[in-house]
Amino acid sequence: MEKKQFKTESKRILDMMVNSIYTHRDIFLRELVSNASDAIDKIYYKTLADDTLTFEKDKYYITIASEKENRIVKISDTGIGMTEKELTDNLGVIAKSGSLAFKKENEIKDGYDIIGQFGVGFYSAFMVADNITVISKSFGSDKAYKWESTGADGYTIEPCNKDCVGTEITLKIKENTEDDNFDEFLDENGLKSIIKKYSDFIRYPIKMNISNSKLKEGSETEYEDFVEEKTVNSMVPLWRKNKSELTDEDYNNFYAEKHYGFDKPLKHIHISVDGVISYNSILYIPEKTPYDFYTKEYEKGLELYSNGVLIMNKCADLLPDYFSFVKGIVDSEDLSLNISREVLQHDRQLQLIAKNIKSKIKSELDTLLKNERDKYEIFYKSFGRQLKYGIYSDYGSNKDTLQDLLLFYSSTEKKNVTLDEYVSRMPEDQKYIYYASGETNDRIEKLPQIEMVSDKGFEILYFTDEVDEFAVKMISKYKEKEFKSVSSGDLGIDVEEKENPSIADDKENKELFEYMKTTLSGKVKDVRASKRLKNYPVCLSNDGELTIEMEKTLNSMPNNENVKADKVLEININNDMFKVLKGCFDTDKDKLDLYTNILYNQALLIEGLPISDPVEFTNNICKVML
Repeated sequence: MEKKQFKTESKRILDMMVNSIYTHRDIFLRELVSNASDAIDKIYYKTLADDTLTFEKDKYYITIASEKENRIVKISDTGIGMTEKELTDNLGVIAKSGSLAFKKENEIKDGYDIIGQFGVGFYSAFMVADNITVISKSFGSDKAYKWESTGADGYTIEPCNKDCVGTEITLKIKENTEDDNFDEFLDENGLKSIIKKYSDFIRYPIKMNISNSKLKEGSETEYEDFVEEKTVNSMVPLWRKNKSELTDEDYNNFYAEKHYGFDKPLKHIHISVDGVISYNSILYIPEKTPYDFYTKEYEKGLELYSNGVLIMNKCADLLPDYFSFVKGIVDSEDLSLNISREVLQHDRQLQLIAKNIKSKIKSELDTLLKNERDKYEIFYKSFGRQLKYGIYSDYGSNKDTLQDLLLFYSSTEKKNVTLDEYVSRMPEDQKYIYYASGETNDRIEKLPQIEMVSDKGFEILYFTDEVDEFAVKMISKYKEKEFKSVSSGDLGIDVEEKENPSIADDKENKELFEYMKTTLSGKVKDVRASKRLKNYPVCLSNDGELTIEMEKTLNSMPNNENVKADKVLEININNDMFKVLKGCFDTDKDKLDLYTNILYNQALLIEGLPISDPVEFTNNICKVML
């Protein structure tokens, strides 16, 4: 029998197909199953065009079988089959698609879509097989033919016997090597897993003989093995069913089956869009944070299907980073795929879908916040930080989308509030949205810096995430109100001298404060009388945009540049401690140096900042006690 050569630069192109185009070897089964589905679709289309033909769906299916001992895997279908010429044209010319030609010839636009359009998927089988045999009998023909090839050397075609219309592909699976385990493609569970992964929603049954066991008749302890044929794919995807048919339990079961998480989702979003681009989608807002969510290892993305066939397991382009917690699937027949059916040649369709999905998620979160506040609080506890990162990233370009979704703990309400709720309660004389930063709400409550703002009756938002201040710097203004830290040098609160005598005394004590500033030798930008303290003796404030909390966050990062906020040591001149300082300034400079350093270190401790020399600090405390 004469061996025919491929009608292309066969070795180079076949090597490219096997070694370059496909990133995962298990793709071969997806491609062959998709081809088998196309073959059945072609019969369906013929019945639509010919009234004398009927399509009895029960007669059309795909079968997959494994012979471990012979290293054989067979994929069979009851589809349209191929003639000798079609075997030569479709399998003898790499990258020529019979499906694409059929689609054009029959002017197929609507309804069922043909999955394979490039004619290269078949050759992915050479990634796992040394030899491929195709036996096919075409619809309307009484002859069958066998096509066989071991790869780039060429192929043979000869007549053979086959009882029924359809195609049977036999793969001789490669032997294992030190680096590659090909046995996984002979394993029953392995094959089933690949089908569930890529081809679960092929519209025709995919049948396999599944091994099982049962109690022997009349025995209570002895089991016997048996094999039964089962359909292993779901066929009809959940997202193509009518929403009215589905319950919350259906959606929750799908969430569990797809292993999106061990929790139950807080919300699901079922989308069906027909328009410039048509797609179906089921999205989930999880309840709990995945263990690796805030790590580099976490992969965002939705499962992307084309006509029910999995194209990408994690399509990151479908979600903005700030919504990366969303799980789910997108299925569209309008995508432009490359020849490996793995990535997109043109991303315009994907961009349109992504834009729509982003809008849907935002709308769902708005609704959750408005109508189911308890659920939203649960969501926010898990993923609020991600929304803040979304505002901080990209130079604040996403702030309009996200700022109304933020929650912060309120000093007056004693619960989480939105920015809109805060602004709606602001007194007329309040100029700024005030906030205080710290590790916990309890620690913030004890900060000396909040005294003055609290005494004015102004609400304070508590920032406990390291990203909080960076996010509000990007927001800058909310409803024309700027954000102001309670540690800011200028709080924007008008205080008369009778309310706080320190305003007048600040000038009188200038020499004392200059001396204390010199004693601290560059550790602070200034020492001054505090306009905000009433009961506490001392605190730190900051001049400039970089706050003390921002300094801590930046310096905790790898490769930090040891940035420093411009710190100001504020002294409460109405505190008894200040009388001691004044007395020392006049009579005992050594003791003033001692007290200055102790007060500075106390202020650092209040801020949660490290003391540069703890031993010196404790020794200084002991000196005071003597």
